[in-house]
Amino acid sequence: MKRIIVLTSGGDAPGMNAAIRAVVRTGHYFNIKVFGCQLGFQGLIEQKIFPMDPEDVANCIQLGGTILQAGRCLAFLQQETRDKCRAFAKEHQIDGIVVIGGDGSFRGASLLSSEGGPAVIGIPSTIDNDIHGTEYTLGFDTARNTALQAIDKIRDTASSHNHNFLVEVMGRSSGFLALDVGIAGGAEFILLPEFPIPIDALAKKITAPRRSKKSSIIVVAEANHPGRSMEIAEQLNSLTGSQYRVCILGHTQRGGSPTALDRKTASTMGYFAVKGLIDGSSQKMIAMQDNQLSLQLFPDPSLGARILTKKQLIDLNDVLCA
Repeated sequence: MKRIIVLTSGGDAPGMNAAIRAVVRTGHYFNIKVFGCQLGFQGLIEQKIFPMDPEDVANCIQLGGTILQAGRCLAFLQQETRDKCRAFAKEHQIDGIVVIGGDGSFRGASLLSSEGGPAVIGIPSTIDNDIHGTEYTLGFDTARNTALQAIDKIRDTASSHNHNFLVEVMGRSSGFLALDVGIAGGAEFILLPEFPIPIDALAKKITAPRRSKKSSIIVVAEANHPGRSMEIAEQLNSLTGSQYRVCILGHTQRGGSPTALDRKTASTMGYFAVKGLIDGSSQKMIAMQDNQLSLQLFPDPSLGARILTKKQLIDLNDVLCA
């Protein structure tokens, strides 16, 4: 293992820069030439690689986003495109690639390697925390803290004016982000895609006799339909007789300086990714299971996104909101 590429793919997530930094510095320590690739797989197609030394990643660990930039590349699904990228990698004697991204990025990397390309190791990075085979993905902790800070501020306003709010968080088709934010933010209800509740049933819960509360926060997972909380608010306004305001946090959750947990996890994953390549591994990702990092096979694409299970769900409506 003499020459490797590091790239960030898919949506950006806090902690990506810490992972890039770790890959570059670990490679340098083991006398491996590290190249950065701009714009993910699109940069590989356009042959936008450049050498990276330790000084190139100085003072980036605290930055959100990705210094290599990221993107989604549908062209990489085409065999002809991957053939050109494989030939380019061979021409430049690239032995391995570290892909920092989500399950879609891992599928592309796995195809490239299985068709005769360089060895590949993935670092799971998405604020949705929805990749099979790992209990944690880079960016999740920062995103939930960003959303939590927003909810704390919204609750100040809600309490001051006796207002009710729906706060919509990201998460794609999974409810991990909404559940964590809802628990930590003391939400009265949490709407998760894995365990949907009819709006009329929710309205009955809201209007049922219970302890007096003049303001409330309901956390809504976007559930692959960003902005769906607007429609929910209209229905609740009609069914409960109360007014519900909407705050959609959106892409604010993907930005910002990464937390200590994301920085440390990213740094450790970056180190183990390079070590995995050195040890001869390929088509695997650095996964966290039971708070331990290990190399696991890329998730089976047929599984789709990881979702909440019954074991991971606390019935907040009946327990914490009683």
